[in-house]
Amino acid sequence: MKYMIHPEEVMETLNMLQSQKLDIRTITMGISLRGCSGGSVHDVGRKIFDRIVNKAERLVKVGEDIEREYGIPIVNKRVSVTPIALIAEGFSPDEMVVLGKYVDRAAEEVGVNFIGGFSALVHKGFTQGDLALIHAIPRTLAGTERVCASVNVGTTKAGINMDAVSLMGRVIKETAELTRHRDGIGCAKIVVFCNAPEDNPFMAGAFHGIGEPDASINIGISGPGVVLHVVREHPEADLGTLANLIKNTAFKITRMGELVGREASRRLGVSFGIVDLSLAPTPAPGDSVAEILEAMGLEKCGAPGSTAALALLNDAVKKGGAMASSYVGGLSGAFIPVSEDLGMVRAVEAGSLTIDKLEAMTSVCSVGLDMVIVPGDIPAETIAAIIADEAAIGMINNKTTAVRVIPAPGKKAGEWVEFGGLLGRGPVMEVNCFSSARFVERGGRIPAPIQALTN
Repeated sequence: MKYMIHPEEVMETLNMLQSQKLDIRTITMGISLRGCSGGSVHDVGRKIFDRIVNKAERLVKVGEDIEREYGIPIVNKRVSVTPIALIAEGFSPDEMVVLGKYVDRAAEEVGVNFIGGFSALVHKGFTQGDLALIHAIPRTLAGTERVCASVNVGTTKAGINMDAVSLMGRVIKETAELTRHRDGIGCAKIVVFCNAPEDNPFMAGAFHGIGEPDASINIGISGPGVVLHVVREHPEADLGTLANLIKNTAFKITRMGELVGREASRRLGVSFGIVDLSLAPTPAPGDSVAEILEAMGLEKCGAPGSTAALALLNDAVKKGGAMASSYVGGLSGAFIPVSEDLGMVRAVEAGSLTIDKLEAMTSVCSVGLDMVIVPGDIPAETIAAIIADEAAIGMINNKTTAVRVIPAPGKKAGEWVEFGGLLGRGPVMEVNCFSSARFVERGGRIPAPIQALTN
């Protein structure tokens, strides 16, 4: 089946590219490693290395060729793989660390800056391999540059594995300590999910799910700058009109993602997966989700009305994007990562945006508490409780939620942390200091919610 792109659509898109910071945030090649298990840890490591390099060796070049030929910036070319815990059952934590280094070397060989899939799915319980991988996360992230980790601790159908939640609180603390010379940056490469999607192209939570084909290309679109431009151009529009304008803009953005995705998959000879309809901000001025909300009429992001404004934005992007692509998936919604969004950082600095308000806003957008920097002395049980709260929002509302929180060693609320690049910079946020330890230490599994009687 052929997909026709009208020349006028191309011209509109070029205008967005030249003046409104429109880009493709990522081309992510998902690669199945299901044939790589068996043998010693070095046997498995070599099979993983060969598999990744064989499949993705042309990924970066093809991405750069498409950038040059179509004039479309593609910010990241990345790889995701089958959750390592699924193919490395029986290995010890030390051996999992060795596998992580093979994965890191493969990513370096093919030229990508991040590779996702050092992951485990433990929403209903652990296997020995799951536990070994989770215990290996701190040393793996501290000893590699490109490997990203994720753990799914809950689903709407299984409930929340609170033993896993408690363990991830300790893993995040240990990772922060092992990377304390860089303000705990290892935690920027860990995502704890509820209802994790199997085709998410965005790091750090990307992995290639068990229902996916041998290899596929997934596209993550961006576009906060384009939407911000549209909202600012219509200061008198009512909210219904504004939603329609955003919807039309999302349609155009997604068409570009569809074009790039199909072209990349054709040239690489692998399946086209999905377009992820997320608005993903950067630390650059004018490329901020928070600024979109403020352009709608809020004095500062985090003010009363922020959750409603974000809900409008998220829904309009989904409606427009769904019309533009046959295959939509991943996370698909607005990202609100604090340190990666200049408007969010300014709102935290001004005292308008707190963790409690962020948590409320995550109930209507795609991800969760993302790139939130907290004091280094925060107890592991408090981090676990934050994860539990966010997972509960995802479980009850049948949506994906996640936590990527960074306890910055030696830093207190109000101090600043600098990560650089797309990870940005931001202030350490205040956290409720009352203890959740007794609740978290109960362990067990929070039962799945009833699917009827929704309210």
